[in-house]
Amino acid sequence: MTNRARAIAITMGEPAGIGGELTLSAWRGRTERSLPPFFAVDNPDRLGRLAERLGWDVPVTAIDAPEAATDRFADSLPVLPIDLPGSMTPGQPDPANAPGVIASIRKAAECVMIGHADAVLTNPIQKKTLYDAGFQHPGHTEFLAEIAGIDRSVMMLLCPGLRVVPITSHVSLAHAIQALRTDDIVAAARITVQALHRDFGIDTPHIMMAGLNPHAGEDGALGREEQDIIIPAIDALKQQGVSVSGPAPADTMFHDRAREGYDAAICMYHDQALIPLKTIDFHSGVNVTLGLPFVRTSPDHGTALEIAGMGVADDRSFVASLCTAADIVQKRRQFRARDRKALA
Repeated sequence: MTNRARAIAITMGEPAGIGGELTLSAWRGRTERSLPPFFAVDNPDRLGRLAERLGWDVPVTAIDAPEAATDRFADSLPVLPIDLPGSMTPGQPDPANAPGVIASIRKAAECVMIGHADAVLTNPIQKKTLYDAGFQHPGHTEFLAEIAGIDRSVMMLLCPGLRVVPITSHVSLAHAIQALRTDDIVAAARITVQALHRDFGIDTPHIMMAGLNPHAGEDGALGREEQDIIIPAIDALKQQGVSVSGPAPADTMFHDRAREGYDAAICMYHDQALIPLKTIDFHSGVNVTLGLPFVRTSPDHGTALEIAGMGVADDRSFVASLCTAADIVQKRRQFRARDRKALA
């Protein structure tokens, strides 16, 4: 393998959603936005017909291998073909396409793991459609961890000025509270600190731990989870040398000045993390999976079936995900280079 830059693999996502037009739109703006080269792991006919439907001049070229993507990217959108046996009508998911959606994710991950692509960017999936087809994972994060052969990965959401990590994600609030464990908080925080150092170039990361209850439990008066679960996690992390504060009341830890005091916030459930992030930057949030042996990012939104195929989907989160992936790849290379130099 040479040192030549490799392309980023873009998964198909839900074929009836906006993923395809986000990919097409980003390719159209590749020069003005100085985007890194990428290729779609998708159905070339689907993307070609979609471009024609939208009236966009996007030549689509099927490629046999990811290595061909960089040369083709300047003049056409490279596509590593995936078969889709079902219908491909925008806004109307077809369960028959679920195996193709899953195959796209697996193929993109394999391309990175064998060194034929630099990173994976996953387009949004329609989870219910995949669940109905027998998909056994809550979402991308857990599926990619299985593909990579690791026990645990962590979801980080970020935008300029804020990084958040939810301990629990796509479960009901009642289940999230019941599932909260000290060991899980410690493990997620450790993976986060490692990623802040390796993937974001922060030498001494500082973590802010959110409380679960109003006023962070107010010394047990408003709930015992802080005393029984969260504070023991903080104590364990401090004993391991992690710079961490909290638990902080979630209603006071996300204003401008508070955010200046930490590099990432560990939150106890999905909306506690996502509400401040989407309030700060609704259109450009990025989802990053921490703990994987490869780089994976994703737009921080769903399939938007109601506007699919109209050409009006906002591609800023997709573009931010591309740029974030490329930046993390570069940071990892610098990190490895420093390690090699230190060992020399």
